[in-house]
Amino acid sequence: MSFLKEIQRRRTFGIISHPDAGKTTLTEKLLLFGGAIQEAGAVKSNKIKKGATSDFMEIERQRGISVATSVLAFEYKNKKINILDTPGHKDFAEDTFRTLTAVDSVIVVIDVAKGVEEQTEKLVEVCRMRNIPMIVFINKLDREGKDAFDLMDEVEQKLNLRVTPLSFPIGMGYDFKGIYNIWDKKLNLFSPDQKQKVSSGVEFTDLNSAELEKYVGEKSAKRLRDELELCYEVYPDFNRDEYLNGDLQPVFFGSALNNFGVKELLECFIEIAPTPLPKKAEERNIHPEEKEFTGFVFKIHANMDPNHRDRLAFIKIVSGVFKRNAPYLHVRLNKKLKFSSPNTFFAEKKEIIDESYPGDIVGLHDTGNFKIGDTLTQGEQINFKGIPSFSPEHFRYINNADPLKSKQLFKGIDQLMDEGVAQLFTLDYNGRKIIGTVGALQYEVIQHRLEHEYGAKCSYENINIHKACWVHPEDDKNEEFKEFLRVKQRYLARDKQNQLVFLADSAFTIQMTQQKYPSVKLHFTSEYDSTKK
Repeated sequence: MSFLKEIQRRRTFGIISHPDAGKTTLTEKLLLFGGAIQEAGAVKSNKIKKGATSDFMEIERQRGISVATSVLAFEYKNKKINILDTPGHKDFAEDTFRTLTAVDSVIVVIDVAKGVEEQTEKLVEVCRMRNIPMIVFINKLDREGKDAFDLMDEVEQKLNLRVTPLSFPIGMGYDFKGIYNIWDKKLNLFSPDQKQKVSSGVEFTDLNSAELEKYVGEKSAKRLRDELELCYEVYPDFNRDEYLNGDLQPVFFGSALNNFGVKELLECFIEIAPTPLPKKAEERNIHPEEKEFTGFVFKIHANMDPNHRDRLAFIKIVSGVFKRNAPYLHVRLNKKLKFSSPNTFFAEKKEIIDESYPGDIVGLHDTGNFKIGDTLTQGEQINFKGIPSFSPEHFRYINNADPLKSKQLFKGIDQLMDEGVAQLFTLDYNGRKIIGTVGALQYEVIQHRLEHEYGAKCSYENINIHKACWVHPEDDKNEEFKEFLRVKQRYLARDKQNQLVFLADSAFTIQMTQQKYPSVKLHFTSEYDSTKK
């Protein structure tokens, strides 16, 4: 198959939502339709020990939440589909924000009873800023929830979107009869015992036909006709160009747990969703059709395989063909690297591949060369933009709870920090280590992973820090900077890249420090000069 045809076959998207809206369940069912798995795992049920395919970390199975983005690839109707299932919990939003730099489109999952929730608003805002095409999936229709029109109004107002329904529910909760698929002009009848099966729709081009009453009953048929008439009047017709520009968002209804409405979503998605899109670099726009390979690291994961203690860098391919054993330039380090076993993913299962195309996500074994945001090319000096770095909001001392396992603890901390889930600071004056995170739940995840993946135990101790400020003096030889170092020595630390950091205990301290030492610039992320290094 030609290079351009391979690009046209690719669909790379992320699934985002507030926690517990059914994002991971939807991922499972998409995999089920793709024939990638034979049986869907019950994400919440403790009776069934089979967990969700995309939640492969031990702590995810215990908690029933996703704490890391997982990558799943499968084929469906001759399309290569790459799904990035992201964490919904706000404490892991960093991982999700970074993942949104690697997707070409997004599916937003909304709970029919809860409607639009806080985390969904934040994530959709990021997508809107980047004009990422979005499809909205309103989930859990087998439960009682808000009216379909009220929900679409809420999506328009709270998320500032312009929607058009491509499927419409017939009833809800106890009264849920099925879905009319506006996109395919089909009627799909709901039966709650079809969780593991795929339902096929009934062709229905003429809604005024008396056949409709036979399927859903007189009352439901009348209501469906009235509601669809209102839909056609109120909402714009679907226009693919507007969807691709981020100006129009199609809406689907269904119940992921009951495998209902998911096939309609997938069938429409592979037709309308964008193929791999160009990406902005600092130097120029990079187009997928370019012959020269480029790609960037958006995620690092330690211990994908606990038996081998391996570390994988996730690379999104932007242009050209990535080939196994070919030398590529690591732009930041300015050195050539070869990769003998690049992986394609199916959650924690990996396969070695010889070639990958734009839109694909490839896992490269990493011995410490990569940082999040790094670029690989065939020789051109390119730095991709917009890989966010976050200033920590929570800080704690980390202590070794098992002195015999010091080596394992330091190795574990070192590797987990490279994933970008948290940042490590070492105090200059006594060498104590402090971990800074965006969300408090990260501490539990770090503690759990240190114990179960590295055999090390740690404890935490509170410390009063308001903000980490990266220090950048205009002149590191002048008297003002020397005085700053002397006066603030108890609050100075080094990050993992050995950059100087001032750990301020309040916003007032930062303000006073900036007034007293104007030539000492303070930055709230470490990325201000990382590309210059």
